[in-house]
Amino acid sequence: MKFKKFITQLNFKKAQLAVLIDPDKFNPQLIKMAELNSASCFLVGGSKLKSDNFKSTIQKIKKITKLPVIIFPGDEKQLCKEADGIFILSLISGRNPEYLINKHIKAAPYILKYKLPSIPVAYVMIDGGNKSTTSKVTKTNPLKNNQINLIKNTCIAGELLGFKAIYLEAGSGAKNTIKAQTIKKIKKNINIPLIVGGGISSFNSAKQIIKAGANLVVVGNALEKNSNLIIEIGKAFN
Repeated sequence: MKFKKFITQLNFKKAQLAVLIDPDKFNPQLIKMAELNSASCFLVGGSKLKSDNFKSTIQKIKKITKLPVIIFPGDEKQLCKEADGIFILSLISGRNPEYLINKHIKAAPYILKYKLPSIPVAYVMIDGGNKSTTSKVTKTNPLKNNQINLIKNTCIAGELLGFKAIYLEAGSGAKNTIKAQTIKKIKKNINIPLIVGGGISSFNSAKQIIKAGANLVVVGNALEKNSNLIIEIGKAFN
């Protein structure tokens, strides 16, 4: 029920804030602070986890907050029934079949077994100024910022294929956020929620992305380095 309500809210004009939690860097205090500073949900996952603590991290978060806790899987092993739902990510900016469909085939029976509410999300990587962990793990290259028509057409294709949301990702710890003009261009050409993440580390960067039209803004790496940033970033959503 939490997940369904949250997904419905994504279609509203008011932008939502998602805090991405890497289980390897879990900070209970950040959960409490985020809930007090405009967070709408928590995404849990990572491109490459070192510890076997995915399930326990979700359980701990659920004990702290009543906000939706949603799986943001780096691979088919990042699954557990305790979550409120899951983003089924397909890396449509790349051409590696493992992250287009193969990982999903491996995960499918478990998602069904756990009765996890889900939403299919088209994942589009855009160059954020440095090589992201996602790019390294998936062995795919991000789309270049100046390839705006390719980015636009990739997102349109994602919607036509039946995805229920588009995620524009500049990469964890990106030097540059996705350009406002790119976000505006994509928003103008799709009719499904637009999620944007990567390199967001201040009130101004969050505000620019909100004004450009993002329905959901994802912040993660910056808060791992300084959890107090959630106070500043959260104000952009008031």
